[in-house]
Amino acid sequence: MRRKSPHLLPIDCGLLTTVYCLLSTIKMGTEVTDWTPKDTTTHQDHVIAHVLGATFLGYFVFDEALYVLLDIGFIWSILLDGEMGLLPHPVAVSEMETDLETKEQIKRDIEVLLKENTSDSLLRFHSPPVPCQIKEVGFFASGERRRLLITGEEASVTVETSLDTAEVQVYAS
Repeated sequence: MRRKSPHLLPIDCGLLTTVYCLLSTIKMGTEVTDWTPKDTTTHQDHVIAHVLGATFLGYFVFDEALYVLLDIGFIWSILLDGEMGLLPHPVAVSEMETDLETKEQIKRDIEVLLKENTSDSLLRFHSPPVPCQIKEVGFFASGERRRLLITGEEASVTVETSLDTAEVQVYAS
């Protein structure tokens, strides 16, 4: 992936006051993608306000959604279109439409991550690409793709989704 010169653009993000969002043109294969800031809903603003200050412990993708475990004991769910929810981990797991064995594996991983914060023996979860205590969250769009830029104290994580392919990517940025 080759990046062109980034541009900083101040935007008003409601509860987040002013966030400086990184706009860049990124060459992805043969497609050039221009990411533009996307307005967030009141509900998204509310969820984002609650995740600020929390630490990203781990994640997994299930049924076209990304599930992020936070050190506050909540799971932040992010759908392909950027809609999101925040639930205590026992509630989030119980509401998942999957078999009992999968739920037990998810519960076990949550227990390991909350107590030990290690990824040595995880069954369903993945460690975040970089340690990230969440300071800001930016939301962007480009056609049928969505991007959340989760800015941390020392490092940031990017979540990219595609409405066309149902793809979810999580990487350091």
